[in-house]
This record gives sequence, C-alpha cells and structure tokens, in this order.
Amino acid sequence: MTSLPDPSTATQTPVATGFLPGFCANQAVLVMVLLAELFALVLALWEIDDRGQFWNELAIISLFVQWVVLGSAAVLCFCKRWLDQLDTFAATLAVLGLTLLITLLFSLAGWWFLASYASYSQNPPPLRFTLIRNLAISSIVTLIALRYFYVQHHWKRNIEAEARARLQALQARIHPHFLFNALNTIASLIHGQPDRAEQAVLDLADMLRSALAHRERITLAAELELTRRYLAIESLRLGERLQVAWQLEANLPLDLLIPALLLQPLVENAIHHGIQQLPEGGTLTIQIERQPHALRITVANPRPATGVTARFGQGIAQHNIRQRLQLAYNAPNPLEITETSAHYQIAFAIPLEERDSPIFS
Repeated sequence: MTSLPDPSTATQTPVATGFLPGFCANQAVLVMVLLAELFALVLALWEIDDRGQFWNELAIISLFVQWVVLGSAAVLCFCKRWLDQLDTFAATLAVLGLTLLITLLFSLAGWWFLASYASYSQNPPPLRFTLIRNLAISSIVTLIALRYFYVQHHWKRNIEAEARARLQALQARIHPHFLFNALNTIASLIHGQPDRAEQAVLDLADMLRSALAHRERITLAAELELTRRYLAIESLRLGERLQVAWQLEANLPLDLLIPALLLQPLVENAIHHGIQQLPEGGTLTIQIERQPHALRITVANPRPATGVTARFGQGIAQHNIRQRLQLAYNAPNPLEITETSAHYQIAFAIPLEERDSPIFS
C-alpha cells in the first residue's frame, strides 16, 4: 500500500520579514517613475516665474529626479536581502542613508551640469544651497515613502492573517463531514464484507493522516492520492455501480501546492448526491487539464433524471470550497457549474503561479 506524503514534509507558507516592497518589480518601478514625474512637475510649477522657461525647468528637474529615483531603486533592489534582515529602525536608517547618498552624488553632478548650462552660466545656484535643499527634500520624501511602506506592509499582513484564519476555519469545517461519510461507508461493510471493511479502515487511516493534518497546502500529487484512497473505499461499498474515468494530462505539475481538500469533497458530493442515487450507478469523470496559466479541474457525474429529495447538507461542501478558493486566489466566482436533468458538472481553475495568491505570497 502506497502511503500518503508525511504532513511534516509539506512546504510551509513563507513569512516575509521586511516591510520594504520589491524594488526590482516592473510594476513598482513604473509607479515610482510616475510619482517622481508628478513630483518634478510640482517642483517646476513652484519654481518657474517665466512661462516660456517652464518646459526647460521641467526637463531639467525631471532628469534629476528620475535619475535619483531610478538610482535609488537599483541600489535598494541590489540590497533587498540585506535590508530584509534588519529590524524596522535599522532598515529605515539604511534606506534613508542610501537614498541621501545617491541624492548627494546626483546633486553634485547636476550642479556642475547646471553651472555650464547656458541660462545658468552667469549666475549658477550656490552649491551649498543646492545640496541642502535636495537632501532635505529627499529626506522628507523618503521618510514619507517609508512610513507608507510600513503601514501598507502591516495592513497587508493583517489582511493575510485574517484570510488565513478564515481559510483554516473553513477547512476545519469540512473534516467532520469527510470523516462521517467515510465511517458510514466502513460501517456498511462490517457485517457483510469484513475483509473489505478492514481494507477500507487501512485506506481511511492513510487518508486521515493527510486530511486531518491541518495543513493549509498540499501538493497536487497528495490531493490526487487522497482522492484515490477515498474512491477505493467507495468502490468497496458500491462495487461495479461506481466507474471512475480519470482524464489527467501527462505534464501536470504534481508538485504544485494547492489548498488542501479541494478535489476529494467534490468527488464525495458527486458520489453521494449523484451516482449513489442511481440503481445502475454511473461513471464519475475527473479531468485535469493544463492551460497556459492555470490548471482546470472538472468533476462530472450523472444524476437521477427525475427529482430526488436532496440530502441534508447538500451544497455545504461546494460553498466551503468556493469560499476557500476565493480566499486563496482572490477569485470572485471560482466555481463553474453546468447541470442538466441527468448530468452535473463542476469545474474550477488553480493558478500555476503561487504569487497570484494573496495568502501564499
């Protein structure tokens, strides 16, 4: 019997230690450039007296501000790992010092440039005044930005902690439902088929070791193995009435981390509210196809053509999974349900990149 992966080997959610954003990211650089240009525009409007000189002033100020911003972003990107190892106060002083150093270097270069510029050649601005002004402005803007990053970081951490707590609560709610149905299956086999009941207990033990481990994430391979264990138990009870058609692509990322217990509850619903209601049984179809940026998982089953009284609790598992997908991947409507009088299908997508998840990032 192949055992499920040990819970202790599961990859844990990394915890960010620094409050600084990723200065290497294209989006962050673009935002910094746009804000820097807006700041340059404000400075140009503040200093200009002659409208005819506005565009020249804007070009000079923009050149200086953009060089300072891009230079600071490059240095902070290079030093990001080191900065993340510092506490908040030390990281603030380090970023402020690096930014002031870059501002000083570009201020010196800019002053020599302005001194040779035509409109300033006869009356260049004093070097000391230029340095004091630029360093003061740089200090104020940097401290304001660091304060914003700090507040934003803590706000994001609080949101993620709240979402993670809700995710764990939702996952805990599905465990009793899962265990109750599995034990009912074993109880139905004890008197008539004790050997099969024993095998079902062994399969259930393997399942519980993974399903009740209270892990936020498991690999796709572990989720598939958990589902196969559950189907093995149900096959002992339903026999030939339960046929399973696995449609798995060959290049699936089996090591992809996903929220635990996504597929198995849907398979359980398909059996208990669909195939089990049919005297002749039916075929349960489980399909996983790889798309450019996501995995699409589909579970389809036949169901009685005429109305059958729904069991208590029908729809709870789907609502649970819908909420957990919304929390894990920020998906507004993750479940796609297609149903007819004799057929029921449910599908959802899992992003292939973990950074798409607000909780997993």
